[in-house]
Amino acid sequence: MLETIFIGIAGGTGSGKTTLTEHIKKRFGDEITVLYHDDYYRDQTDMPFHVRCRQNYDHPAAFETDLLVRHLQALRSGASIQRPVYSFSDYNRTGETVTVQPSKVIIVEGLLIFQNPDLRDLMDIKIYVDTDADVRILRRILRDVKERGRTIESVVDQYLTTVKPMHEQFIEPSKRFADIIVLEGGHNLVALDMIMQRIATHLGTQAAQSYI
Repeated sequence: MLETIFIGIAGGTGSGKTTLTEHIKKRFGDEITVLYHDDYYRDQTDMPFHVRCRQNYDHPAAFETDLLVRHLQALRSGASIQRPVYSFSDYNRTGETVTVQPSKVIIVEGLLIFQNPDLRDLMDIKIYVDTDADVRILRRILRDVKERGRTIESVVDQYLTTVKPMHEQFIEPSKRFADIIVLEGGHNLVALDMIMQRIATHLGTQAAQSYI
């Protein structure tokens, strides 16, 4: 059985947690596994598109977190899982799945992964990416318009009606559970280098290259 560690990377929208995760994935490749909480948004096939568009996707209830917990437990026991695939343009799961094999290091990334106690308790290392709100909203606008086909108006409306209040109610308070708080996410090269070194040590590979 693999000696698996789970590393949670949380933070608000646009905080830089995905950039941090991508740097780690680029360095270690297939030696590690990355799971995104976003892939575990609930299936809404029975709901018409115009209704799906209006749902609150920043509330814990929007996620099937208990399924993610079961999947992580299975991976730690050495079994593979069938990860759901989510479409942001359709606001729904695609019905397809991806086979994920266990590995020695599994990164779990998401807005609310420290909010749920069952999920949080599985994490061996909890990292919270902290970035100023004005930077985060600008990054959110650019991402949603360029990558997800949204209008600026819809992004701003969503931010004000659900993203900001949910951040203040659920995400920001979860920061107290973090073992490490990283300012500016993947742009914080000192923190990135320390995280790389920790992962390399667990994998028993050559020390991670310096990013400083």
